[in-house]
Amino acid sequence: MEIIKKQLPNATAVMVLGILSVITSLCYGLIGIILGIVALAIAKKDMKAYQENPDGYDNYSNLNTGRICAIVGICVGAVIFIIAIIYILFLFSYMFPFFESAINNAG
Repeated sequence: MEIIKKQLPNATAVMVLGILSVITSLCYGLIGIILGIVALAIAKKDMKAYQENPDGYDNYSNLNTGRICAIVGICVGAVIFIIAIIYILFLFSYMFPFFESAINNAG
């Protein structure tokens, strides 16, 4: 007798969010971080269902792939976000002395 395996309900959504997390983490990192966190939150429920009945589901690989992509997206997004903040602070450190001298010369 063949056991009919079900699909994990959110595995495809987790995989799509994980891939989007990696892609969008290159856009200042914040979007990638958010999508990665959402993907991990959704994956948690399906992982629990899979651990309770591993023989009942057959698309765990999609869930695991999405989870790994989400983790990578969060890491890359965090690094890029930190670099963007450092870059902005670096720019402002050069811009403020210019603005201060312009204000003093005008008055």
